[in-house]
Amino acid sequence: MSKIDDMIKKLCPNGVEYKELRQVCNVIRGDRITKKDLIDDGKYPVMSGGVTFFGRYSKANRKANTITVAQYGSAGYVSFIKEDFWANDVCYSVIPCDFIDNRFLYYVLCHNQKHLYSLTTKAIPDCLPKERLESISIPVPPLEIQEEIVRILDNFTELTAELTAELTAELTARRKQYEYYRDALLSFGKVSPPLTSAFRCENVRWKTLGELATINRGVRVTRDMLSEKGIPVYQNALTPLGYYSKSNRKGYKTFVISAGAAGKIGFSDCDFWAADDCYTFDDLHDVSDKFIYYCLQSKQTYIDSQVRRGSIPRISRDVFANIKIPVPPIALQERIVKTLDNFDKICSDLSIGLPAEISLRKKQYEYYRDRILSFNTNVNNSIHGG
Repeated sequence: MSKIDDMIKKLCPNGVEYKELRQVCNVIRGDRITKKDLIDDGKYPVMSGGVTFFGRYSKANRKANTITVAQYGSAGYVSFIKEDFWANDVCYSVIPCDFIDNRFLYYVLCHNQKHLYSLTTKAIPDCLPKERLESISIPVPPLEIQEEIVRILDNFTELTAELTAELTAELTARRKQYEYYRDALLSFGKVSPPLTSAFRCENVRWKTLGELATINRGVRVTRDMLSEKGIPVYQNALTPLGYYSKSNRKGYKTFVISAGAAGKIGFSDCDFWAADDCYTFDDLHDVSDKFIYYCLQSKQTYIDSQVRRGSIPRISRDVFANIKIPVPPIALQERIVKTLDNFDKICSDLSIGLPAEISLRKKQYEYYRDRILSFNTNVNNSIHGG
């Protein structure tokens, strides 16, 4: 029997008591500040309704080691802030009573993360009402058991973070290597590492995209026309705005975002709806869609520099029309695309390679955290430790 099982048997033989959150802590909203109040070199970070800091400010209204839960935006998202900070008015601070370990409560709330998301009101933006947050039921074992659970989970968290950092560093190196060879393959002689020698082509033509394709803007749809299933709709980001009953573009096509995530380059294997802030390349001459995709990826830094920064970032059609890309024979384009597809899959596909290992580590950590907080006295010893 594990140490925690022994402690439960000794200290709460009738089972672990559960209480509503409002009975064991205070949930406090922060104080409103706006973007104009932020200071680039402010001493304190500002936590608002997102998963990362909103900016920085000259004052703090919360001490270090405070649990926060987003009220709006990423409503329900749980954080643990390890430094003094400013809690904005769309950020709840969860302050436990003296019989609840602060770190234990954080792990319990993370254990309930999906449930917290389910309690949000589906509006624009999403909102987690205070009364719903306060109504969730959490375990309240004796403080001695809480502290032992925190010790185990803190150690496991640290180990998982170290392993993930190593894997992430390796993945970053792989991606940089991929980008180097991608750019070299598409330079046709300007850069010549050994890998590119098999892809040499004499007298490659360079043409603008405006010469090679018609760049068309998509057709507007509104949110009330969308659903949760159907044909993906691309508007102002590389993730679908929603789903629609019809498509206006065939699959295996490159698209670029013109507003919002302006200048970002996407590729869809399936039919989709291009909305009015999405450009596609149609009526192609001597060039394939996927080859255009990789050529534009290799010019992402330049494309980003052409984005007009405003309240809504935008990029014009002319930027893409004037970009010059190499035009080798179609057969060679297909060989290059196949090579880059394979390399990109190794770097990006969550079902293989290092990304899969990183995902596995995260799932493993969440599994053990959730099991240790289930308070099942028959849980295997390897979970609770000895």
